[in-house]
Amino acid sequence: MNPEAREAMIAGQGDPQRELPGPRSFSAAETDLAGEPAAPVRIRIDLSYDGTGFSGWAAQPGRRTVEGVLAETLGHVLRLPAAPRLTVAGRTDTGVHARGQVAHADLPDAVWAAHADAARRRLARALPPDIRVRAIGPAPDGFDARFSALWRRYSYRVCDDPAAADPLRRHETLWHPRGLDLAAMNAAAGTLTGEHDFAAFCRRREGATTVRALRRLDWQRDDDGVAVACVVADAFCHNMVRALVGALLAVGEGSRPPSWPSAVLAAAVRDPAVRVVPPHGLCLEEVRYPAPGQLAARATLTRRVRVTQDTGG
Repeated sequence: MNPEAREAMIAGQGDPQRELPGPRSFSAAETDLAGEPAAPVRIRIDLSYDGTGFSGWAAQPGRRTVEGVLAETLGHVLRLPAAPRLTVAGRTDTGVHARGQVAHADLPDAVWAAHADAARRRLARALPPDIRVRAIGPAPDGFDARFSALWRRYSYRVCDDPAAADPLRRHETLWHPRGLDLAAMNAAAGTLTGEHDFAAFCRRREGATTVRALRRLDWQRDDDGVAVACVVADAFCHNMVRALVGALLAVGEGSRPPSWPSAVLAAAVRDPAVRVVPPHGLCLEEVRYPAPGQLAARATLTRRVRVTQDTGG
């Protein structure tokens, strides 16, 4: 399998008291002048959310999820007869945040034409304060939020000086009790990049591949001295980012040598010594797509060789 095919194979995946207008039927508007069903328009949605109060992205009965809240609010704002189906770039886990999430929905053209100008403003009023739609509008031809993506970029924040920790950022930063040697952590991280079987750092799923192409993994300190990991891959298997961070923290605090994470990787089995760190330090920062003229080809390639679903975190 060529590298492009291999990369594509593992690519991704308001105020609650406010009474919103009820949905109304658009059955008449969903046909063209000849009486034939009108082609839908694909809408790209760029959004951010604080994952603290959500049970992850994916809709689940009886649970508050990002997908559930967003789809229901879209249905009300656009006066749809039912909540639209959403496709997302990265299905984040419970407690994981997103600054650069991307989704799409296919809507009747007449519905979008009637609400396009006011959609973003109305969503800002209707959504709860822990979700913001940054942009919403027609997607280029061939766009698929999940299958067209080239890569996803996550960050993970760690404060290793609890006395200096910012309590206002405690919901997005892990407080670590011991100082970290970022040079050692980066030396270890450098042995993990590239295409590998990350079974040792993933929760296995029946029939799912754990091969991933890790493009970047490194640590830097921000202006406040917080250690921030940058993790980029075509896609991530379940718990992969948090397990990688946990292994590198063990190196940074000196309890494991820099060679240990690569040895764990080579073993290709879950090691109970690898700690999966809490989700609140993790954030989906960006999803990158090819140029508009290459979107359809990328999505087609990804679908043709896809063997599993991806999640973030």
